[in-house]
Amino acid sequence: MVGGERLVDRAVRVLAEAGCSPVVVVLGAWQGAVPKATVVINEAWSTGMGSSLRAGLAWLVDQAPDIERVAITPVDLPGLTVPAVERLLGHSEPVVVGSYAGVRGHPVLITRQHWQQAMHMAEGDRGARDFLATRRDLVVVELGDVASGQDLDTREDLDHFDQPTQL
Repeated sequence: MVGGERLVDRAVRVLAEAGCSPVVVVLGAWQGAVPKATVVINEAWSTGMGSSLRAGLAWLVDQAPDIERVAITPVDLPGLTVPAVERLLGHSEPVVVGSYAGVRGHPVLITRQHWQQAMHMAEGDRGARDFLATRRDLVVVELGDVASGQDLDTREDLDHFDQPTQL
């Protein structure tokens, strides 16, 4: 928890407040209720985040034909802010990735025309990395002035998390 809020709930709130709708959360090892989100279960979660990306995009393909683009982020980025997501959503290019002091990170914005390729290339713990590496039209948007790209992979990361003032 960060600021008394579960990471998953915080991510849902930030995305929704920035204008994302629906907010889809892909769950695997842990499964439970996530208020204000559509939950998709990734039965292949143990194979890595690539399977979660595939599960989420497949749900959108099947269940949300009117959605034309998706903002993708893991929930372990407690420094992600509404202004950062809004800045990313302000771009209309087919593939946009957030950056923090020049280091690429999340969220990533992908238009529907590229979902099949992203799903096909999403393997193991690389998620969308291989897909993004093929994109000559990739737009990188600096978000470091309004958010932190620090992720929390361990308890030590949480203990050393420098919480931004604007959450």
